[in-house]
Amino acid sequence: MRALILFAAVLPALGCASVRPFSEIRRLVPETGFVRLGEQLVHVEQAGQGEPLILLHGFGASTYAWRKVIPSLAASFRVIAIDLNGFGYTQRPKDFESYTREGQADLVLRVMDALAIDNAHFMSHSYGGGITIWLASRHPERVRSMVLVDSSAPTYANDRRSRLAAVRPIARLGLRLLLRPGSVRRSLLGSVWDDSVVTPELVREYYDRLRIEGVLDAYVGLTAPVRTPPEPVHLESIQVPVLLVWGADDRVIAVQAGRKAAGRFPHGEIIVLERTGHLPMEERPEELLQAALPFLERHSVRNPG
Repeated sequence: MRALILFAAVLPALGCASVRPFSEIRRLVPETGFVRLGEQLVHVEQAGQGEPLILLHGFGASTYAWRKVIPSLAASFRVIAIDLNGFGYTQRPKDFESYTREGQADLVLRVMDALAIDNAHFMSHSYGGGITIWLASRHPERVRSMVLVDSSAPTYANDRRSRLAAVRPIARLGLRLLLRPGSVRRSLLGSVWDDSVVTPELVREYYDRLRIEGVLDAYVGLTAPVRTPPEPVHLESIQVPVLLVWGADDRVIAVQAGRKAAGRFPHGEIIVLERTGHLPMEERPEELLQAALPFLERHSVRNPG
């Protein structure tokens, strides 16, 4: 299975681009845009009131990816979009474990605790979908329902790792040699059906949220091998209601994978969006909302059953 690897394609070249100091991000983002977890500042975007709905982005993306759908979602829900470790405006930790599947899931749970959220609906894309599936398998009491958008498997956080990335001089050399805004553009073009979506502004925004202080720690943490074998996840055991929304023309994770996963979830269903690639929130935000909102409303507390 090929997966969206903006981060792997983009980050390796950051050594030849200017890395933005985190102090710059602190000046750019209001204090209310961060949740403090110990010494780390985690970037969140919040909007609306009602039942909590957590948004998790894909690999190489950030909360920016949800900008077209947050306003409509916030009309009915309390939306909390989170930048995962290594992405967006979240402060990059130095420890390796923060970048594992379990570390990312722990970040989400700690943000929920900090915001006094016992459980929430989730809307998650690609890499973020794999993290959400893991959460639902291990902490079902924290997950009310899941909308998985062109989701990766829960093993993806470990599948794309390489021993070479654990050697810091090699990782540093990769960071110096490979990144160009053109790499981001090519990755985005490979992820959409409609090339016109990939504007210079889109490329710049995705790129700028990756080239942030701590990038080498993030690159190693996300791509070097994990120290212990990952625990399996059995979709058949997950009782949380699940809607999969998939682009019919996804060249990163084929729609057949979505159909197969929908059949394995006990309460799974799938909606396929025509003329759409791996990034429905960029290409077809209205269609994504038309698919997701009725499902979320149906499984909200105010509409039991």
